[in-house]
Amino acid sequence: MNVVAVCNAAARDAGLALTSVSLKVRVNNKNNVELMFVCVASSKQGFQMEKVSRFSRVASRVLILLNQLEKLNEEPKVSDYESLRQVTGKILHLIQTQEKTRKEVGSKGSGGMEIILSSLENTRDLQTTLNVLGILNELLTVGGGRRTGLFVSKGGTAVLLQLLVSSSRCPPASEELILLIHSLLVKVGPKDRKFGVKARLNGALNVTLNLVKQNLHNYKLLLPSLQVLRVYAGNLVNAVSLGKSGALEVMFEIIGPFSKKNTTLLKVALDTLAALLKSGMNARRVVDRGLLSTLLTIYQDWHRNDTRHRHVVIRKSILGCIKNLTNIKLGRKAFIDANGMRILYNTSTECLPVRTLDPLVNTSSLIMRKCFPKNRLPLPTIKSVFQHPLPYIPAAGAVAQLYNLPPGVDDVVDESDENESTEVDTENETENEEDETDHKMLNDDIETDINKLRPTEVNSRPFEELRVYERFCQEFTETFEDIDYEDSPAFIPSNISNNRHRPIFIPTASPSSKTHNKLPLQDEPDGAPLELNGISLSKFSESSSEGDLVSSLGHLALDGVTNGVCEDGGEQAVLVVPDTAALLPLHDPDVYLEMMKGTRSVPGYTEVAYPDYFGHVALNLREPIMERVYGVQRTKIFQDIERLIHPGDILDKVVYDLDNQCSPAIDNGESLRFNSKFESGNLRKAIQVRKFEYDLILNSDINSNHYHQWFYFEVGNMRPGVRYRFNIINCEKSNSQFNYGMQVLMYSVQDAINGSPHWLRTGSDICYYKNHFSRSSIAAGGQKGKSYFTMTFTVTFQHKDDVCYFAYHYPYTFSMLKMHLHKLSALRTAEIYLRQDDLCETLGGNRCPLLTITAMPESSSDEHISRFRSRPVIFLSARVHPGETNSSWVMKGTLEFLLGCSPQAQSLRESYIFKIIPMLNPDGVINGNHRCSLSGEDLNRQWQNPNADLHPTIFHAKSLLQYLRATGRTPLVFCDYHGHSRKKNVFMYGCSIKETIWQSSSACDLNEDLGYRVCAACSSFHIDVWMVSLREPRSVQTLPKLLSQTAPAFSLSSCSFVVERSKEATARVVVWREIGVQRSYTMESTLCGCDQGKYKLHNHSSHLLDVENDLIRNVSNITSPTTYVLDEDEPAFLEEVDYSAESEDENDPDLEPDLQDSLALPEPSSDSELSGRDSLS
Repeated sequence: MNVVAVCNAAARDAGLALTSVSLKVRVNNKNNVELMFVCVASSKQGFQMEKVSRFSRVASRVLILLNQLEKLNEEPKVSDYESLRQVTGKILHLIQTQEKTRKEVGSKGSGGMEIILSSLENTRDLQTTLNVLGILNELLTVGGGRRTGLFVSKGGTAVLLQLLVSSSRCPPASEELILLIHSLLVKVGPKDRKFGVKARLNGALNVTLNLVKQNLHNYKLLLPSLQVLRVYAGNLVNAVSLGKSGALEVMFEIIGPFSKKNTTLLKVALDTLAALLKSGMNARRVVDRGLLSTLLTIYQDWHRNDTRHRHVVIRKSILGCIKNLTNIKLGRKAFIDANGMRILYNTSTECLPVRTLDPLVNTSSLIMRKCFPKNRLPLPTIKSVFQHPLPYIPAAGAVAQLYNLPPGVDDVVDESDENESTEVDTENETENEEDETDHKMLNDDIETDINKLRPTEVNSRPFEELRVYERFCQEFTETFEDIDYEDSPAFIPSNISNNRHRPIFIPTASPSSKTHNKLPLQDEPDGAPLELNGISLSKFSESSSEGDLVSSLGHLALDGVTNGVCEDGGEQAVLVVPDTAALLPLHDPDVYLEMMKGTRSVPGYTEVAYPDYFGHVALNLREPIMERVYGVQRTKIFQDIERLIHPGDILDKVVYDLDNQCSPAIDNGESLRFNSKFESGNLRKAIQVRKFEYDLILNSDINSNHYHQWFYFEVGNMRPGVRYRFNIINCEKSNSQFNYGMQVLMYSVQDAINGSPHWLRTGSDICYYKNHFSRSSIAAGGQKGKSYFTMTFTVTFQHKDDVCYFAYHYPYTFSMLKMHLHKLSALRTAEIYLRQDDLCETLGGNRCPLLTITAMPESSSDEHISRFRSRPVIFLSARVHPGETNSSWVMKGTLEFLLGCSPQAQSLRESYIFKIIPMLNPDGVINGNHRCSLSGEDLNRQWQNPNADLHPTIFHAKSLLQYLRATGRTPLVFCDYHGHSRKKNVFMYGCSIKETIWQSSSACDLNEDLGYRVCAACSSFHIDVWMVSLREPRSVQTLPKLLSQTAPAFSLSSCSFVVERSKEATARVVVWREIGVQRSYTMESTLCGCDQGKYKLHNHSSHLLDVENDLIRNVSNITSPTTYVLDEDEPAFLEEVDYSAESEDENDPDLEPDLQDSLALPEPSSDSELSGRDSLS
């Protein structure tokens, strides 16, 4: 019978509304179970009606017994003790023999748990108490999870603890009673979050501890008592109290050297000791008494005698106690003094061959790394080697703090006892694991103020001030009457003549020459610069078969040189180089040199990196993501620990130092030679630590003391066939794709001369892990106890006397951008409207280019001009973070596509006007910064209030956007190109009110037209998705969804549309909120590769060309202004990923396969294919 339906019908007939239905169960005098359904109905006027429906059936035996027990509990009498014993005995027998009975008693509706707990609380009879405890033990043992939760919710924990305390007051206590109580507490404790507090308030701590002290040789009672003590100690307040009461000494009486007896008891005692030692006070007490060395001795004994590895859990528990002791500085010092480093190193080395002993090796590794003496970086200061004077110093912020620091206090070893919560390194850890702290950080960072979430147009500058930006929008006022459609003059950079007389070095490699790094003229002293202004470079191609890359490469030599002898009789060096112009239509070494002379750098670079000068031809193949070798990180860490154990093996020889350039290191010919003094180069110091191992230190961003990630340097004087290990020791991010298959990039000059001018992913034994170099709390934003991270890789060189370059990612310099713009301008056709303006001058004196691309009007008629001016604006920008070079390659592909001859490109030009800033941070790119400009600040955090003097590119870019809005030409789409160092694939960030509120679940007032409704019952938001009737073309996710359907490298599942407080000053959020661009995006491109679709498990090279083209193609599917948008670089909740991951790959969910393979790769003969090879990404 459907009781609810019957009651509902009855209420409806009476003109009432059914409000509630409740069920009551009782056993009547005839031993029948009576079910009473109480239905309550009410009218609009408040009148209520209650109807009781009774149903009965024959009660089961256990329910009859429970009913009898309930009656006996109501008025307990001494004469009823025998009846209580009999009833509880029968119930216990039924529960022990019948599973059905256990389910009946343990169900929520039966009321059995309440009756049993009432009997336990009220009875004074020992046998009845034992029977009831037996009943509970049976209920909580089988299927105990749900029943234990019910037991806790009914107050069972307090009843047990009170019984334990009361029984201890009436000695002698029954051993069986104490045993049953502790057995139940062991089951209940882990399920009750307030168990420790309840135990302390009831006075049960000392009761159990005294039982342990009195029964050290009574194994039967000692084991459950220790198990309960372990649960008590999970509360730090309890741990301190137990430590003061002598629990630590008792634990050390139980644990001891190797024995095959009572191993379970020993394991529990060790776990209890480890829980107690989480308290710093207890740890200090143990260290002060010299017991840490005792633990080390015990561990050695178990290690020697457990030859068959049957007691690994005990050995790990001993290490767990040592690990907790070393959480305090006093413990770390005692560990070093007790020779703990050598002990754990030797025992771990013996465990390495046995895979099942990995838990021991990992825990030992963590302890040794923690106790490794903290050192500061071997630098005079962590501030950048180079400084650039600022127009003025801000009153507050990181730059002001940096300038106000007294000398010598910018980098200090942190002596505090604060330790980061670091998990044990494991071999099966995954990249995408996020702990509860990460999720809490995410929720805390989500913007919940609806007033800040609503886009609000801010007129921060009067329109009269914005009128100066009209010169960047000439297409809206131009009449085109004087335009010669057949004449397209090539763009000549206005700053091409700056610094024309600077000498330039070009590193080379030649089998016959060892002095390849610099090529001096004969009439100049050794090491003098190669003057390129007074000489010309000529190219000539040898006869070759078509299509052969090697034979298609020519030679580049100095004019006037024949067989290395000058026409005037003097000898001169010949520079043998490949001619890659045939394969790279946008690359010209001559033009690059001219552009480079006009590039202003803070160090005043006079050298040109070979790959930048002669270009790079992308491989016409897919490079697979490197598989992670099991245990490689652990091996590297142990090699680092060997430095402390065997200091005599360490050379510690400085071979390259930007801080001491006037006194170069003495070279005996056995060391590698390093160099980074060229555009975008970054390497501050190189230290030879072993014969074939080098520690490398990166330079901070100029005017800052941190941001170390980007590197680009040159290496020479290597031996072929030798494995060289390189350790970059001052990385800052907590994790990197180097832990998941990413490799460094290497360019061999000798290979380039031999016909392979490629950047190749290389290196083995690559991993990324925390090291023992301490970060200053000043550089870490006030956080203490932070350490740097090491990125290590091993390389075997193939050629003698080669020159090789290593880079974090494919380099893309500012001079390269200027060269590409010059070549693109020269190649454009008459149908293309292309204008380049200088948006502004940067702090370093470089000009920031602004491009306008669209299609020329069909004619100068009013109709055609009107159509031309009515085209929507698309605003694109890139490279605000210098270290994200892939964003420049994506931008290069975008420009090539827009200026190409394909029908899609022509259609886009005819439909839109593209405003493009290809490099927002030229100064940072030029000087090898990773994230900041010369102001020492992250420009992507300055969009809210940019300063014209300190952040000129952001100030004028925002002003241009404000001008477009003020003139009614708010961009249809804004997209800022970025690179991502922790995630694979290509994806987008955006701004969506719906997604933000959905994630935050906050309570605030929203307008009904946004599709949100406030629930009056709970005063919180409930988002009815079906009510959010935003049409698909107006959705913020339209463009990302289109990309996920057409671009195999694009991942929709990685996209985020949440607005975060920490990102409110970024381009995406500010352009969305203040400028009113409803589709404001940040597109992130991985620095590693893809884990989906046709590019799965491959590093990205030419496949990002597809994404560039598809992004621009899909813009054409957006025809009207839309809702709210996305953007951003790396969100805070993705920043903290465990550095110790040893996984071979991620566990990201599989995404849909590529839908249009035909769009993936262009025709081999097309310009886009050639540009794809050049662009790499």
